[in-house]
Amino acid sequence: MTDLLPSWRDTATRTAILDFIAAVTDEGGPDFVAAEARVAVFDNDGTLWTEKPMPTQLVYLLQQWKAAADADPSLAERQPYQAAVTGDLAWLSSAIDKHYAGDDSDLAVLIAAVTASSGGASVDEYAASVTAFYRDARHLTLGAPYAQVVYQPMVELIRLLEANGFTTYIVSGGERDFMRPMTEAYYGIPAERVVGTAMGLTYDAEANVVRYAPKLDFFDDGPEKPVRIWTRVGRRPVLAGGNSNGDIPMLRFAQGSPRSLALLVHHDDESGRGDAPYDGGAEKALAEASDHGFTVVSVRDDWSQVFPQA
Repeated sequence: MTDLLPSWRDTATRTAILDFIAAVTDEGGPDFVAAEARVAVFDNDGTLWTEKPMPTQLVYLLQQWKAAADADPSLAERQPYQAAVTGDLAWLSSAIDKHYAGDDSDLAVLIAAVTASSGGASVDEYAASVTAFYRDARHLTLGAPYAQVVYQPMVELIRLLEANGFTTYIVSGGERDFMRPMTEAYYGIPAERVVGTAMGLTYDAEANVVRYAPKLDFFDDGPEKPVRIWTRVGRRPVLAGGNSNGDIPMLRFAQGSPRSLALLVHHDDESGRGDAPYDGGAEKALAEASDHGFTVVSVRDDWSQVFPQA
């Protein structure tokens, strides 16, 4: 068993994971789950890779918003373009924190700018732009390519699940088509198994391309996550992993299965091996973890290694 989950310490959390996999794959056991029903879903930001000091897509969007404000200086007078131009990100940080606390008063402003950044572009143009970002960008504080700031223990968990007949999905509040260009290379999860926030789409018959409309189709967070899982997968997952308040409904949805495992990643490590510790945006999930029976994954205690070796 020592070769399983090598970046996980031998703790109760690792034991709970291995016991769960053993139980649902034991054909003679009471908790057996047929391979076609072994569905595992994972949030992305803060669960599979780093989301601090800001979500990766926001780094990309700041570049787009600054370019838009350079072309039209009047944009710099309002948020979030003002933040992109001045580098003062306090408003953006506040808007995200307010969302996780249940206040979406600034979310409409943020989403309007997000949709405007891709509106009119074809899906191929957008994919090329995002691919170039992943090729060239570096994490703001760690200085590493984004491929090197994935959580190695979670990638190992995905591999172990798939080796035991699970089908793994990403279900994120992040935008679906921003994730798709990197999920297979970083996690081994193909584009068709990525569920996330989606922009409106239209078909341009003359050009024979699909284009983005300057509007939001849906925001895949909180109670929307179980809906999107059912819409895209058609099955209730038996395992779910998340790290924030917005993941509670997804974790609870998985717990509706007769045998399930709900993992909540807690960023509590002060050692400097990875992200600085934070509870912001996860206060409710952490407070309710015991009541709901979530298995809390302590980055400090459960992971012997956080990021892959460079």
